[in-house]
Amino acid sequence: MHVKKGDKVMVNSGNDAGKTGEVLVALPKENKVIVKGVNVRKKHMKPRRQGEAGGIIEKEIAINASKVNVYCSKCGKGVRVKYETKKDGTKVRVCAKCGAELK
Repeated sequence: MHVKKGDKVMVNSGNDAGKTGEVLVALPKENKVIVKGVNVRKKHMKPRRQGEAGGIIEKEIAINASKVNVYCSKCGKGVRVKYETKKDGTKVRVCAKCGAELK
């Protein structure tokens, strides 16, 4: 998968196209990600214990990983990721457009 937990990503398509957010959970087996503030749905929660409050909560729902690109702060948009090895042998992710190292 080209995105990891903690990455800042930009949504390419769908109702939330153009929004940016941080990846909260990456689900590589399902090829999905949960992004903070993107694809928010309302869920009705029933109180399960005595004294617990029920109500309507807003929750982020998983979206397909192909709908997001890693956000490059130098380019200011979502970009493709390229993998390069440094001289010391470590593998890093790099912006395919400008060559800036991504975190």
